[in-house]
Amino acid sequence: MAVSGFEGFEKRLELQFSGDDPSAEGHGLGLRWLGFESLEKVLHAVQCTVVSAVANHYFDSYVLSESSLFVYPNKIIIKTCGTTQLLKSIRPLLIYAADLGLTLSGCRYTRGNFIFPKSQPYPHTNFREEISFLEANLPNSLIYRNATVMANQWHVFTASDHVISHVSDEVYTIEVCMTELDPVLARKFFRRPGDENPGEVAGKEMTLITGIGEINPNSTICDFAFDPCGYSMNGIENDRYSTIHVTPEDGYSYASFEWVGSGYGGGDDLGEVLKKVAQVFRPATMTVAITGGGGEEWTLVKGAVEHVGLRCRSCAADEFPAAGRVVFQTFATRRK
Repeated sequence: MAVSGFEGFEKRLELQFSGDDPSAEGHGLGLRWLGFESLEKVLHAVQCTVVSAVANHYFDSYVLSESSLFVYPNKIIIKTCGTTQLLKSIRPLLIYAADLGLTLSGCRYTRGNFIFPKSQPYPHTNFREEISFLEANLPNSLIYRNATVMANQWHVFTASDHVISHVSDEVYTIEVCMTELDPVLARKFFRRPGDENPGEVAGKEMTLITGIGEINPNSTICDFAFDPCGYSMNGIENDRYSTIHVTPEDGYSYASFEWVGSGYGGGDDLGEVLKKVAQVFRPATMTVAITGGGGEEWTLVKGAVEHVGLRCRSCAADEFPAAGRVVFQTFATRRK
């Protein structure tokens, strides 16, 4: 917990592994063979715990006390907020993966600017320190590396053992960060006085009353409401996921939305999804980072969020040998 308030901005780490292709039909489960006890040890190093979980044929999804964890056969994604020490998960994960015959082939670390940067512990005290920690803990085989801060807000580090020559035109990752949420809408993420329901039950109620369940209506949702406020959800559909995390307190309200997919039927659906997200939260500021895809998905963002009074303030793009193209846009209301 930060001195002034809870740090909503997440740190996100994605690790890709190679070996005998564990995702191929007829092969093993790869990283999904990791026992829950092993995952708990990794999360203990990060300083968070599992509060709810759901899985399907493709991957395992966990809602954490601070955000989310996704485990695929050949990749793992951990996203944590607050004062967690996310990068300390790297070393134990590499050891567990090696025991399964898997080798790290790629790494991507992203985050926005912290609301309370002085409250962050090592190695997250600043981006330079994070880069140094990553460099020291990643194998030398990841020779293609790049790190930058886009528009003075979006921190990106990538490393890979090969250059990505082609990224699927359909698959991309979109990371949305929103601050200064509409106060009336933010109150929906506070639990009712006297509510003694478990977090899973209260979470389903929040999913319903806020309209979050309609953002990707075909997803299976695993949700959780914290006491006295705060909300997290993971949505899974086939091999794709979405996730939302909300810190609704006045003065430092924050919400994030992440989506890995292809628009669930077409790229144009990205605009419709973002419209729903903006409508649920009506933030005063929003940043949108899109990684991969065909490269034109970013053009749909402006029209999707203008209906809630957000105007584009900046747009930056960069190429990363280990991740492809990243386009980062910032939006704000006229009063900002």
